[in-house]
Amino acid sequence: MDLELKGKRVVVTGGTRGIGRAIAEAFADEGAVVAVCARNIEQVDETVGVLLDKSGFAFGQAVDIADGPRLKGFVQAAAEAMGGLDILVSNASALVNGNTEETWKAMFDVDIMGAVRSFEVARPHLEKAAQANGDACFLIVSSISAAETDRPDAYGAMKAAQIHFAKGVARENAPRKIRCNVVAPGTVFFEGGVWGNVKESAPGFFEQMIKRNPTGRMATPQEIAAAAVFLASPRSAFTTGINMVVDGAISRRANF
Repeated sequence: MDLELKGKRVVVTGGTRGIGRAIAEAFADEGAVVAVCARNIEQVDETVGVLLDKSGFAFGQAVDIADGPRLKGFVQAAAEAMGGLDILVSNASALVNGNTEETWKAMFDVDIMGAVRSFEVARPHLEKAAQANGDACFLIVSSISAAETDRPDAYGAMKAAQIHFAKGVARENAPRKIRCNVVAPGTVFFEGGVWGNVKESAPGFFEQMIKRNPTGRMATPQEIAAAAVFLASPRSAFTTGINMVVDGAISRRANF
C-alpha cells in the first residue's frame, strides 16, 4: 500500500531512540523528510545521518522538551528548514513513574506541555499544509498505562491526559482538515530501553511481564512505528480523535 507520504514533512520529538527513532526511520523509508530532536546531540547527529541517507534530507537539534522556548524554536526552525510541515509526532516522554511532586512535574512538563507547545507552533504550518493538500496530522504517542493502574502514578495519569487533549484537538481542528490521533503502546522491548534495562536488572520480573501478554512477547519499536505512520498518513484521512492501542492484547478492556 502506498501511504502517500512521499515528500511529506514530518517532525518527531524524542526521535533518536526506541519508538521515536523507529517512527522517524519509517517515515523516511516512505519518502518523507524528517526533523528530529532529543537532548543528546550525538544521538541527534547520528539519527540525522541515517535519515539523510534514506530520504536525502534531514534536520535535527538538541532540545530539552521541558524547555518551552527551546522546543518551540525547534519546531519553527524545522518547519522553515523543510519548507512547511505536514505531520507532527509528539513522542518525547519523561518516562518516570511515581507519586512525588518531582515526578508529576517532570511528566507534566515533558509529556503534556511538550505536546501542547509543539502543536501551538506547528498548528499554522499544519493548517497551511492541510489547505494545500487536504490533510495534515498531529500524532501523540501515549501508553496503555493510561488505562490501567494499581496506585497513584504520574506516568499513567499524564498519558491519560494526552488522550483527552488529543480528542479536543481533533474535534476543534477537524474543519481545518488537521487530524489528531494517539497511539498507545503496551510493553515495548529494545536494548537500552525501559524493558531492556529491566531484563538486565530484574530478569524474573521481566519474564513475568512476558507471560502476562497473550502473544508471549513484547512489541518491537518498529511495530509501534508502523501503526503510528499509518495513522498519520493521508491513507487515514477520515480517522481522527482515536486512541489506537497497540499492546498485543495485554490489556483487558474493550475500547468503544
